[in-house]
Amino acid sequence: MNILFLGDLVGENSVLFLKKNLTNIKKKYNISFVIVNGENVSMGYGITPKVCEEIFNLGINVISTGNHIWDRSEIIPYIAKNNCLLKPLNMKTNSAGEGFGFFLNPEGKKVLVINLMCNLFMRKSEDLFLSIQKLLLEFKLKKNCDAIIIDLHGEAASEKQAFANFIDGKVSAIIGTHTHVPTSDLRILPKGTAYQTDAGMCGDYDSVIGGKKEEWIDKFLDKNAHKKINCSINNITLCGAIIKICKNTGLSSTVKQIIIGDTIENKIPDEKYFL
Repeated sequence: MNILFLGDLVGENSVLFLKKNLTNIKKKYNISFVIVNGENVSMGYGITPKVCEEIFNLGINVISTGNHIWDRSEIIPYIAKNNCLLKPLNMKTNSAGEGFGFFLNPEGKKVLVINLMCNLFMRKSEDLFLSIQKLLLEFKLKKNCDAIIIDLHGEAASEKQAFANFIDGKVSAIIGTHTHVPTSDLRILPKGTAYQTDAGMCGDYDSVIGGKKEEWIDKFLDKNAHKKINCSINNITLCGAIIKICKNTGLSSTVKQIIIGDTIENKIPDEKYFL
């Protein structure tokens, strides 16, 4: 089973770029399940029901999120009815929505997707380590799951790396989101879990983390921490990872970075790895 994980979608133009490229990617790499982080897709802040439907109609199976999930109040009744849109499991709120979900790929394989949020330099959530410990008492690879994929939304590489080593061998893959910058540490950990500190964003890299450069510069010069930044939407690059799941163990046998666009160096994996 081959799974595509895409980093934070920033702005609606990222959805248009997906529409143009996703079908070819899925066909080329025999992808049977797709996860995207969508918390910044609606003008850079949150996600709306309309955009969710557009994303799902492209063939996306699950939309994960992070600290911006509640930026748009209209998403609250939508997430209450749609378990394919996730919020962070350990978020300190009694609001609607789920932090994990059980899904089937077209071959009937059971994929557990978990959305978690870190604590360092972030709005405080419930303990990350205790939250996953509790959940993994219920769900185990090759007992009741064929794959377990975690979107780990957070700022600090140290926290993400410690977490990954804490549960190495118990989940298929842990892919970081939030910073909007792709890291070069994508690998399979010693016990078989694929890991990347951050997948990067699907957005305009001729920007400051997806926002207009000039507005970010002004924000720092003005020392205005609450100033909202408009999306930079001129030249979208897609960033993510393709994960091949071993059918015998549920762990990762191959993982490759995929980057398609015009601004940063492209990484186009050889399809032979995903036959």
